[in-house]
Amino acid sequence: MRQVVREFQQQADEADFVAVIDDAGSHTARQLLDEGTLVATALATAAATTRPDGAGGTVMVQADNSWRTVAATLAVGLTGGVIAVVNRHTTHTEFTAAWEDIRPDAVIAEPSAMDEWAVAERLPGPPREVLDGWTCLATPRKREVSRWSGGALIGLTSGSTGRPKGVVQSESALRYAATSTITVNGLSSGDAVAAIVPLSSTAAYCFGVYLSLLLRGPLVMTGKWDRALALRRMADTDVRWTMCVPTMALQMGAEAAGSGVLRGVRSITVGGGPMDRGALARAERSLGTKILRVFGMSECLGHTSPSPDDPEEIRLGRDGRPFPGTDVRALTPDGQLAGPGVTGRAQVRGPSLFLGYAHDGEVAPAALTEDGYLPTGDLLMTHDDGTISIMGREKDIIIRGGRNIDITEIERAVASYPRVARVCVAAVPDDVLGERVALLVVTEDGGDIDLAEVTGHLESIGLSKTKWPEFVYAVQELPQTKVGKLDRSGARELAVGLHARTADDQA
Repeated sequence: MRQVVREFQQQADEADFVAVIDDAGSHTARQLLDEGTLVATALATAAATTRPDGAGGTVMVQADNSWRTVAATLAVGLTGGVIAVVNRHTTHTEFTAAWEDIRPDAVIAEPSAMDEWAVAERLPGPPREVLDGWTCLATPRKREVSRWSGGALIGLTSGSTGRPKGVVQSESALRYAATSTITVNGLSSGDAVAAIVPLSSTAAYCFGVYLSLLLRGPLVMTGKWDRALALRRMADTDVRWTMCVPTMALQMGAEAAGSGVLRGVRSITVGGGPMDRGALARAERSLGTKILRVFGMSECLGHTSPSPDDPEEIRLGRDGRPFPGTDVRALTPDGQLAGPGVTGRAQVRGPSLFLGYAHDGEVAPAALTEDGYLPTGDLLMTHDDGTISIMGREKDIIIRGGRNIDITEIERAVASYPRVARVCVAAVPDDVLGERVALLVVTEDGGDIDLAEVTGHLESIGLSKTKWPEFVYAVQELPQTKVGKLDRSGARELAVGLHARTADDQA
């Protein structure tokens, strides 16, 4: 983080400016730098040196959506360290797994989190108060950031096993992704941007904290997700851009109720979950801004995007075009390059590709193809104009009686029904067929919805009867991960539970 922090510091020395607006109010760049300097001094003192520079090491930070995350970032940049961001809701078991992979030299968090994670048992040094009531614990041993092979940020992401994986990103990758996003969205120095997704995710940190440091303008935040508060704060502070997951965009659209409250926002980047063009179109009309549907992942940050000036068909019906310098391709099952209109397995290569995963305190290189591409696990189709469409995940299937059913195709078909606000397809067990198709549906009016209504719509749009759901359950909200994405594992558990209760009631 050294480069962006140095530039931020130079700007603050020339003329102070508001750098953060959060639940506690406004915070200037100089105030945040002063707080960051105090943290840097605490880290240096723990390392038994009077020089803050180079003493930071690997610092694990509770990344909440407040000024503290920015101040901690500045401290890590001032000391030439590496920041690892973690969510306050991380369990003791999850923290232990992350600890084993990252082996941090210091931890900064609120006291209750330090107790819950048993940090004092891992770092027995004397606690130091930082960031207005938070605690810093650090090791006095020698700190080697070279073990991260040039990494600057470690963000946790859930693996297929459920164990958190530490994604190691370099500052050059963060700068490339953030700069590309700034250019695509037509942002200018000093513009305000909002961070409404938890900053403990790699993408939210890059496109929230790092991007705002590059712009040297206000980063607008709310401590907890509250769609009404988020709308008011973004409107009141003249936010020009934000990034969020589809659920947040749709919830804000419903809250806006056609008021156009975000007409001053140039665009909202949306990624990280199933998206329906019709639902997004209704949300952007209600909000008064433009929504950009994008493709990215923690391992290769935000590598495609449309432009706010693109027509709706491109902005909301596809997943953008690659950033300059990034290559995205699709391969057929026999390993050949899939041409336009042909769905294949997605692979990506570019400047925002991660260095690898944190394992036992160092970088474990990623498994790339011989020519340097990362298989993403997605199914992708390219178009003649250079845009792409994500067709679902390779493993997002339900096997019903030996037949593979693509859940993404069903979700898109159901989401096109005007009464449906959000939908998730989940498998429920069946003694004969193995799995059957169930729907979890959030309706626009919050009311109930039955199977006949859904299948009537699917018949009207021509979806094959073999793909129709067999059970529909109306819910108030879909399960979400800690960063607001659709939690498919939680959705399956919910569907299985609802299915079992319904079967018991009918018995």
